[in-house]
Formats: sequence, structure tokens, C-alpha cells
Amino acid sequence: MTYTAEIIAVGTELLLGGTVNSDAQDVSKLLSEFGINVYFHTVVGDNPERMKQAVEIAKGRADIIITTGGLGPTFDDVTKQTLAEAFGKKLVFNEEVAKKIRSFFEKRLPNTKMPENNLRQAELPEGCEIFENVVGTAPGCAFEADGKHVIMLPGPPRECREMLKTCVDPYLRKLSEAQIHSHNIHIFGLGESAVEEKLRLLMENLTNPTLAPYAKDGEVMLRLTAKAQSKEQAEKLMAPILEEVQETLGDLIYGIDTESLENTVIMQLKEKGLTLAIAESCTGGLLSKRLTDIPGASEVYIGGVIAYSEQSKTELLGIERDLIREHKEVSREVAIAMAKGVRKRLGAAIGIGITGIAGPESDSSKREPGTVFIALATKDKAICREPKLYFDRERIRIGATNNALDMIRRELL
Repeated sequence: MTYTAEIIAVGTELLLGGTVNSDAQDVSKLLSEFGINVYFHTVVGDNPERMKQAVEIAKGRADIIITTGGLGPTFDDVTKQTLAEAFGKKLVFNEEVAKKIRSFFEKRLPNTKMPENNLRQAELPEGCEIFENVVGTAPGCAFEADGKHVIMLPGPPRECREMLKTCVDPYLRKLSEAQIHSHNIHIFGLGESAVEEKLRLLMENLTNPTLAPYAKDGEVMLRLTAKAQSKEQAEKLMAPILEEVQETLGDLIYGIDTESLENTVIMQLKEKGLTLAIAESCTGGLLSKRLTDIPGASEVYIGGVIAYSEQSKTELLGIERDLIREHKEVSREVAIAMAKGVRKRLGAAIGIGITGIAGPESDSSKREPGTVFIALATKDKAICREPKLYFDRERIRIGATNNALDMIRRELL
């Protein structure tokens, strides 16, 4: 059986825009791994009547209803009450859950007296499967009624994410008649529409496995998914499609099942036993930040210099002032000098230099925002890339660092 699901996020703060609904994203990701189709995301405030209406609508169009939020101890946390009423269930006080709530306060908040209303969180729909909350006090739960599966999860993202992993994943596995397995194919250097054009015939003729493109910041991801009775069978179904995609896209693919471009670069540097140093101007340390977000990056990343002004470029990187004045700070020549300078100063195998105009205004030489030069220097050579970057300041900076990472990984191939 193929299930459909609806996610109902509860919380007035979500409607007011003060809180980002990351729970829905996390839930959708997990459901997609099981081949469960999510057709609707609903957001409703802390209002019993409007929530009841949302639940009634979901009952008519989804096999699985998953709510996030509204499981707290205060008067406006009404998710359990509303769901129980909608499916004709009573709320029953669970002494074991109450003990865990008391223990949470005793161990983690020893100097705080537990408010009695926290015990409202121990009231759960009769006959439900209880999901323990190892991060907070609000347990989740699941039950089946009227031919529907109902799952209730806490709203705080950390609690929701942990419960998805430890409780919802096993629950969904019991519902699934087959296993769902997938590979994420990461692409840089080609837009979503261009990728789709190259692979359109292949994607249109697939039923199992399936292949679908997803646009990300400056890159594209293809998800190859197969449903089978075992992982081995799923891999066998996906193997020829994966091979065809790799033959079609070649080195535009920077990784399969990797997390990011920076992960790929750090892994490649480690495999080659090479080190990296970076000089950044318009990106203001963003490239260094992305690399140092990866655990173990210190094995290969020596350090970076944020050389924003002309003075810092000359004093910290040893660039001749005459070179800057002749070619301007935003130029191919200065980017190469930055890459060479930081490589030499920090003793790295590879140096990167980035200079450009992130906007929103043009510089004194009237160059448009998005004009960026990215250079890579080794002991034997120096190359420079001038990508065409657009949109706002943040997108330009992200695009510049993406291009720098792509240059490094191509150099290491």
C-alpha cells in the first residue's frame, strides 16, 4: 500500500513569521525515505476550533496525519485534546510518563520547582504508542483510528528531530511493505533546467527506480530512489541508472551521498595529503567558515586571511601596491596575487584568492555587483575563474565560495 500524509504544524508563532517551520522539512524528509507521499503542509494557530477544522480536512485526504507542536503544558497547547476528540478517544493520565517528567526536573533543573501543569503532558490518548522525549518533557505518541495513522510530535526542532529518528522511523518501518533506498547525486556547474533537459527522457521512462532533480543554493541534487524487498534488490535496480547519470554528467557530479561541496573538498585533500590556505576579500571568511564546519578539517586546512582593504592585502599577503593600483583590487591579477601570497605565507600546497563586489552598489570603477575573481595557486601554476554571479549580496557570496570549492575539487581530481 502507498500511503499519503499531511503534516499539520501547530503554533501561532509560525503564522506570525517569528519562527521558521523547520519541523515540517524534517518530517517530509523522513517520509520521503519511506516513499510516503506528502501532498499537504498545513499551519494552524493555537486555536482549538481552527485546529479541529484542519484535522477534519486532513482526515478526508491523508492516510497519515502528523502534527508538530502544541504538546506543552500551557493552556494554549491543545493538540492532544483536539486530536483525541476528533478520533473519539479519551485522554488518560500515564503515571510512568509523569515519573519521567518529574525526573527530568530533578536531574536537569534541580533548583527549579516543577510547575504542576507540566503533568498535563502525561495525559495521552487511550491505547496510543508513547514516544519518549529524551531531550525535553513533552512525550509524543501515535495511534490508529478510523483507518488513519495519527502521529503527534513536539514542536521544538531539537526534540522533534530526535523523536523522528528514535521513534517515528521504527513506527513507519512497521507500516512499510517494502524498503525504500536512495542515492543523492550532487551536481555543480549546471542549473536545474539544464540537468533536467539532459536527463528528461531517462526520468520520464522510470517508474521504479525514480529520478528527480532538486535545486539548492547554486547547485542541483538528483535523488535516485528505488523500492524493493531488500537493500540489495534496491541497489541492483539503481545501479544501471546511476551509471547512466554518471556517464551523461561526468565531472559535473561532485559527489554521491556526500553532504556538501566542502565535505568533498576536505575528503579529497585528506586522500591526496595536501594542505590549503585561503585569502578572502568580498566573501569575508565565508569559505573558511564552510570548511571549518567539517570535523577534522584542521588536518588539511592551515588557515585563512580576510584581506578586505588595500592595506591588508599589501601587509598581510605581500601584494605590491603598484599591482593593486594598476589593476584595481577587484581584478584577475589581484586574485592571483592573493592566492600566491597566502599559499606562500602559510606554507600550503594550494592557495585560494577571492576578490569581488558583493553589492548592492557598484565599486568606484563602476563594476557591477557579482563581479568576482577566484584564483587558485599551486607551486607550479595559477589559474583564475570569473563566474557570472547575480541577485543579492548573500547569494553572490555563496556563489563565490561554491565556485572556489569547485575549483579546488577539480584541481584534486
